Amino acid sequence: MKKMRDYIKRVLIALIMALCVSLLFLGGKHSEASMKDEKAIKDGWIWPTDGIISDTYGTRMGKHKGIDIAGKINTPVLAVADGQVVKSYFSNTYGNVVFIKHPSHFVTVYAHLNKRIVIEGQMIKQGTVIGNMGRTGQATGTHLHFETHQQVWRYDKKFAMDPEKLLGNVDTGFMVRGGIAGIQNDVLEASTHVKQQNEDHSRTGKKQYIVKQGDTLYSISRKTNMTVTRIKELNDLSSDLIKPKQILTIN
Repeated sequence: MKKMRDYIKRVLIALIMALCVSLLFLGGKHSEASMKDEKAIKDGWIWPTDGIISDTYGTRMGKHKGIDIAGKINTPVLAVADGQVVKSYFSNTYGNVVFIKHPSHFVTVYAHLNKRIVIEGQMIKQGTVIGNMGRTGQATGTHLHFETHQQVWRYDKKFAMDPEKLLGNVDTGFMVRGGIAGIQNDVLEASTHVKQQNEDHSRTGKKQYIVKQGDTLYSISRKTNMTVTRIKELNDLSSDLIKPKQILTIN
């Protein structure tokens, strides 16, 4: 009986030790991930291009794993931080796309480019122009689709994370500037840029229309006395698809 009690005691001690080691391991992993996040933030990532935020992370029922920055065709797209190009190719969905792995082990993705000007294996510095904004692949209108992934990019995007955690908080309709350090470029600064852009539109005689829920290009054309074709031309739209909060240029 005593031997049995000793045996049970040894088993319980072994189980408790195993549990402690597991908790220590998990805590170490969590700390390691947190340190990577902090390092990326301290590295001072910059916004990858000039434009207006047209869609944010997690929309489309959670399937949108990046942010969209709408702008003019061939607007330069920059590397947000030092790194190495791990992929540079054409995809049916991403169009012309570039993947960069950074020293912090994050991977950034730059999709729908009109042109790629870097090659696989190339080492690049923060701010290097890697391509030009476009609408290749499955894109509606000219924009950059930008993603961030922890450690590796996977087809199921298991390790995707919201780029705003590294670049700063913005919302649909805010303007960002390529080359500006993201953590310092908060919503207040972005709002200033939007105000400046609106003033620029006023001087050139152009106006903006913010798409509302239920709007269509046809209904907007009637409100603005413009043709659907003209609205699409002004905004580089390749289809009639629009979404709430999208900003359209109108005469």
